[in-house]
Amino acid sequence: MSAFTAVQPPEHTLPIGKYSPGILAPFAPGKSLLFISGQVASDAEGRVIGVGDPARQAEAVFANIEAVLRSCNGSLADLVSVIIYVTDIANFAAISEVRNRVLRDPPPASTL
Repeated sequence: MSAFTAVQPPEHTLPIGKYSPGILAPFAPGKSLLFISGQVASDAEGRVIGVGDPARQAEAVFANIEAVLRSCNGSLADLVSVIIYVTDIANFAAISEVRNRVLRDPPPASTL
């Protein structure tokens, strides 16, 4: 029997495939780590948010990450690492602006 807990925020669409948006993993009495799956810019019905607008899509992704964190009484301030994949370097500045706005100081370890 696994001690891990799947995290499925109500504002997330159900995953397609066998994965969870988040997994809460205890590592010591009263202590847990939260592992968050890669997120996309979609709403609870699975519709893509911000088609053609990389800043809006980045905001939607961070909102989905924040929903997983909130499900475990956390916030974006609790992130320790963020990896963002950019499919078009022309969108780098827009995505970076959103990342810089929503992440706290000191920022988490990050790759963009």
